[in-house]
Amino acid sequence: MLGFVVNPPVFFGALIVIGLFLAIGVIAPGQAEALFGALQSNILAGFGWLYLLAVGIFLVSVILFALGRFGSLKLGPDDAEPDFNYLSWVAMLFAAGMGIGLMYFAVGEPMIHYGAPPEAEPGTVAAQREAMSVTFFHWGVHAWAIYAVVGLSLAYFGYRYNLPLTIRSGLYPILKQRIHGPIGHAVDIFAICGTMFGIATSLGFGVLQINAGLNFLVGLPVGTTVQVILIAAITAIATLSVVTGLDKGVRRLSELNLTVAVLLMLFVLLVGATGQLMRDFVQNIGLYLDTFVLRTFNIYAYEPTPWIDAWTLFYWAWWISWSPFVGMFIARISRGRTVREFIVAVLFIPAGFTFFWMTVFGNSAMLIDQNVAAGALGEAVAADLSVALFQFFQYLPLPMLTSTLAVLLVTVFFITSSDSGSLVVDTIAAGGEIQTTTLQRVFWCVLEGVVAAMLLIAGGLAALQSATIATALPFSLIMLVLVWSLFRGMQADVAQEAAKAAPSLPHAHPQSGLTWQRRLALIMNAPTQDEIFKFIRKTATPALETVAKELTKRGRPAEVAFNAETGAVTLSAPAEGVRDFVYGVQPAEHQLPAVYAFEAMEAEMRHEARTFFSDGSRGYDVMGMTRDQIIADVLAQFERYLALVQSPEASLVSAAPEHV
Repeated sequence: MLGFVVNPPVFFGALIVIGLFLAIGVIAPGQAEALFGALQSNILAGFGWLYLLAVGIFLVSVILFALGRFGSLKLGPDDAEPDFNYLSWVAMLFAAGMGIGLMYFAVGEPMIHYGAPPEAEPGTVAAQREAMSVTFFHWGVHAWAIYAVVGLSLAYFGYRYNLPLTIRSGLYPILKQRIHGPIGHAVDIFAICGTMFGIATSLGFGVLQINAGLNFLVGLPVGTTVQVILIAAITAIATLSVVTGLDKGVRRLSELNLTVAVLLMLFVLLVGATGQLMRDFVQNIGLYLDTFVLRTFNIYAYEPTPWIDAWTLFYWAWWISWSPFVGMFIARISRGRTVREFIVAVLFIPAGFTFFWMTVFGNSAMLIDQNVAAGALGEAVAADLSVALFQFFQYLPLPMLTSTLAVLLVTVFFITSSDSGSLVVDTIAAGGEIQTTTLQRVFWCVLEGVVAAMLLIAGGLAALQSATIATALPFSLIMLVLVWSLFRGMQADVAQEAAKAAPSLPHAHPQSGLTWQRRLALIMNAPTQDEIFKFIRKTATPALETVAKELTKRGRPAEVAFNAETGAVTLSAPAEGVRDFVYGVQPAEHQLPAVYAFEAMEAEMRHEARTFFSDGSRGYDVMGMTRDQIIADVLAQFERYLALVQSPEASLVSAAPEHV
């Protein structure tokens, strides 16, 4: 397939499912809206309770993971360092998560709930309070707990155990080798379909708002044809970001997005009732916390209302369908973080910003509607949600400038959603391969635009929402299994950490046998990178091959693999029910210490031949060892490995993945 790197069952299976949804719109365009509407109603009526219960479980689970003993485990080896600085990381978390939705619903949702709240009297102070409480609930930590489950699963098993970055890898502690069969293929197919329709829904919201903004700014007609043309144009721009790669494309656009969004929010805050908005923000948090538990599980079982289907259940399905996309994306940028750092940041930093954003726009809109607008803003929002933000700006200074910035912001959010989504879907479809061809990334980016456009033509937002809800149902069940699988995997790691501390176990220090003179020589004369590569090829590799041959001869099959790209060599001996024995040597580097402060800026890098193991524990430098000394070190680590997996403290290790 033109050089495509794909997992055929997943790639073609996902295309078939996506094609079936699109075929409804092509074959029966007149009946598509009714068919999609009936599908949505039936799913929510029969399984709405499952969405609500599942999201509650996700939130409780990730909080317990962060607060408990699992929180100190790293997403990667014990000595892994984060790939991105904290500000860039937070910016990408925010921009990839809820960008288009924040723009579309910032004014619209509070105003809709203010005019038609689920319980309070419309247009009253009680309705105002309920509007912000509900909005916070929909955009708060529950949504980010959904993303955290998928992201944590991918990052944990992908970086700590070297499993492929696919959804199926998170089920390894439960399914073992079966993740490579039909069950694993089905999991990844649902992940791709959920991602595709979740992104398509966001793109649908985004293009409606862009169309409304351009209509306000330059008089561009509002209609499906114009919206399809806008999707095509912005998707074309998004492909440029895709081909530049993650760092150059998504990171820069994410940072630009955050900057423009903050400037726009600060403008509204400063020209509006600043003091009142700050008081509103404090009380909104109190209202959110006060109703937190009840709203988490309130399905309105005793007083059925269509409001719960149209809002909360749709949101939960939307977030679940988006979770493979956002989860994969935040996993790819979160290597080196601890479980606690990951969960706290993912749950509270974007949600905290979102709360303040919704307060500034939502409470400002309600104040305007009560006073200067005299109800006109509420009527305009109720008539067309996509124009809410632009109608709101007309009551503030510089409406043309703010509306232009809003259109720019939505457009950039559109691009980041599209190019980030294409990278994520491409990774899943390629079986976890990150390095794939540019052509197939462009293929997925274009397909996202095609799906959004065709579903808009077939049935508008109703069709997009129905497809989202339908694909979210099976994936919610998969996510519940991911939670249990995470628990088992992390429980095994904690048990193994406890087993390592047992005094009866062999020491973990390198069995080098180097003389002190030789060690001093290596310290004083740091080896070059070429010398490290030569040492691994000429000394470490033959030593590991000798051990592998002897292990195989004695009934413990083992093999040695050399990675020409990284220069690492790995000895692995598979085991049933417990983690494999792995002893690897890889090139590594760190900055040499400086004697004087002014030397620190120009200090050289020390190159090492560092070991690595299957449990993510910290390695050490073996440069300078002879072949026999490396063999002795491998045997010492193998002895320690056997003691670990056979010790009572490590009885839970069998829950960990076998192949790492």
